[in-house]
Order: sequence, then structure tokens, then C-alpha cells
Amino acid sequence: MKVDYIIVGLGLAGLAFVEELIEAQKTFLVFEDDSQTSSLVAGGVYNPVILKRFTPVWNAKEQLDVALPFYKKIEEKLNISIDQKFVVKKSFKSIEDQNNWFGALDKPKLIEYLDPKLDTKSYNGVLADFNFGNVKGTGRIDTEKLIKAYRAYLESENLILFEKFEYAEIILNEETINYKDITTSKIVFCEGFGIKENPYFNYLPLNEAKGELLTIKAPELNINFLLKSTLFVLPLGDNLYKVGATFNWTDKTSNPSKEGKEELVEKLKKVIDVPYTIVNQTAGIRPTVSGRRPLVGTHPDYNQLVVLNGLGTRGVMIGPTVAKNLFNHLEKAESLDEEINIDRFNHLNNSVSN
Repeated sequence: MKVDYIIVGLGLAGLAFVEELIEAQKTFLVFEDDSQTSSLVAGGVYNPVILKRFTPVWNAKEQLDVALPFYKKIEEKLNISIDQKFVVKKSFKSIEDQNNWFGALDKPKLIEYLDPKLDTKSYNGVLADFNFGNVKGTGRIDTEKLIKAYRAYLESENLILFEKFEYAEIILNEETINYKDITTSKIVFCEGFGIKENPYFNYLPLNEAKGELLTIKAPELNINFLLKSTLFVLPLGDNLYKVGATFNWTDKTSNPSKEGKEELVEKLKKVIDVPYTIVNQTAGIRPTVSGRRPLVGTHPDYNQLVVLNGLGTRGVMIGPTVAKNLFNHLEKAESLDEEINIDRFNHLNNSVSN
């Protein structure tokens, strides 16, 4: 069997790159073993503003200009609805918090997203003593629905194998690669945290941050916006809300924990005061990079091996843009954005030729 590309991993990164291949009529085969679940359990929120510091997300406008049409195209292609538009309401904790909001309005990259008029309404069940700030241009991609539907689509076309990819089976030739009975020109690794086991790219400084989320049912809350406070409360419909998220840098498992649940419940006490029941708890390992820039590019010694990883907490925004940049780099000799190019870490790779 001969294909142009093998893709290892079908989370947000792999999916975005596969779409580039399909559009360019390239042949490919995906390997997915469900070992990494960060995309499946992600909140999926796209928000151009870092609300903790009232600063713009890196290249937010450019990313959204690519991402939103990308997801609309997939909705039409798979006949699904995955893009839920809503306003994000930042709950202020102090007058100083409010003042920082007004200060941020002077930043050119934020002015189109931050509403200068505060929301002074009260919302049943929401604890907020100092009003709200509205963030525009926000929403959520239902990542679980997206990825499950996309995997089913690839399966129906015989373009995905649900099995573990075996690095030891890679045979590198001068221009091609043999993997078992497959010949390909390139392998693109989109493995998330799984890259730590990849002998070709495990030198890259990928950090693992476990995140846990709760799904709660709160009939008396009745909000149709994303509430951002010490955690986020995201409406899902039918009185269900996703609540999160934790950051745990020591637990490397994808299993929901008692500690994670207790942390979220404790924080939620400061955000809402209506009864609720917990209906689900999920966890996943976020692949994050120091500096919050993805890991994209070709191996310094083997240009047939490629990585697309480290999308972090804003994967739904970043994924389509970096996947397009990578595809154009591989197929059209377009330069990779220096901020995402793995060449910045060549000094960490002991196998680099001198």
C-alpha cells in the first residue's frame, strides 16, 4: 500500500492536518489508538482574550479568521452542529478588577472584543459583587462530537486504523518511509502527550498538565453565557453545565480523581449558590509548551518525520492555522512561523548531526 502521508493521532491537530490533505487531494492513512484524550475532554472554548491578565491571545484574530470558517465547513461536510456561539461574562472580584478591564480597552488588539459598558444585571444563582464584563466573538466547539464524527467519517472511507503505531517498524529510506506494508513520503505525529514515548521527538520540551472537568445539572441556574470566574461554567443545554478546569502538573494519568473533583466543587461554591448534581467527571492530559507556542516542523535529521503538537488549552483556535502553515511548508516550501518551528529546540536533540 502506498500513501502520501501517515498521520499518527486524530485529535484536533491531526484532524486539522487531514483536512488540508483532503483539500489538496493527497492520499493518507491515520493511526489512532485512543491513548490520548485531551481533545475529547477539552472545553473547546474559543476566546481571543486572556481574562486572567486582560491581554490578547497570541495571533487571536488571525487564528479565528481561519478557524471559524474551518469548523463551519466541517459542520456542512458531516451534517453536524458543533459551533455554539455565546458571550463570555467575566465576573469581577473587586473594583481593581473593573479598573483593569477599562485599562485593557485601550489595547488595540482587544477593543473589538471587550464591551466598554459593564453588565450590572444580577443572574439567579450567580455570585458576583462587582458586575460583569462582556467578551464578544466567543463560543465553543464541541470537540467530543467533532472528533467522534470525524473518526466515523474516516472509518467509513477506510482511511483510519484503530491500532497502536509501532515506532520500531519505521524504516527510513532516502526519500520514503516503509512502515509494515505501507510506503509513504512522510509521517506526521499528532500524538499529544503520547509524544513522550516517541523516540524521534521525545527530546522536545512538552509539558503535561492534567485537566479535569465536571458536568453538572443545575435547573435553577438558567444562564446562556459562559461564566468566567475562579473557574468557568459553560452551558451545554438541558440545564447541564461543564465546569472547569484543574491544572495538575504531577498526576500523569487520564483518570478522573477525587482530588480534582473536590477542588472543582470547592471553587464552585464561590461562583454559584444554587443546588446542582454532578452527572459526569472527565480528565485528560494537555500537551503544553513553555511560551505557549505549538511544536511544529520536521525532524532535524530525518525530514520525512514531522511533528504537529502542543496546541495547549486553545487548540480549537490554533489548530487550523498551524496545520495550514505546516502543510504549506511541506508542500509549497512556505516558511514555518518562527514561533512554532521546532528548530528553536534543536540544541536539545542529542542526535542532531554536527
